[in-house]
Amino acid sequence: MRTRQTAVSSNMGFYWGYILLPLLIFFFSVIAVVYFYRLLPVEVAYRFLSDGSPDRWLPRSTVILWVVLPQLIMVILAVLITWGITRLAVRFRAPDSNGTAPQGMLKIMGNMVALPQTILLFAMLDIFSYNAYQVHLLPLWVNAVVVMGLGGIILGISFIRAIRQTWIASQ
Repeated sequence: MRTRQTAVSSNMGFYWGYILLPLLIFFFSVIAVVYFYRLLPVEVAYRFLSDGSPDRWLPRSTVILWVVLPQLIMVILAVLITWGITRLAVRFRAPDSNGTAPQGMLKIMGNMVALPQTILLFAMLDIFSYNAYQVHLLPLWVNAVVVMGLGGIILGISFIRAIRQTWIASQ
């Protein structure tokens, strides 16, 4: 019985696919910063009124720090969560599985961090595009609603699949 538990647990390792989307969004953010850095003025407008006119400004380096740092923190958080869960799964996994795929759930959990990252990326691109070209992208609330809607759909599909797998395994 102990060998079966070890064999089942050894399949539970950390894979970069668990955090692929947060990594891609972070790297895209870094590429956007590199591209827009030379186009940004020394003082960057980061807050806007309802009519789209700038309201507050910060130095360029501060704005770049405040748009990249949360992205990095979210990637680190995704790594810590998925790595920690894989370590706990190896240690505490029961030999009899109920039919759910823990690797699939880890992919969803680790990549779910990409949802707020996408909103932050959009806000960053809007700030950069306004300061470089005086053009606003879509309103931030529209982007947030779309991203949250997609996240709800993804979670709903995952929830239905998990219930279905558990139901089939219990038959």
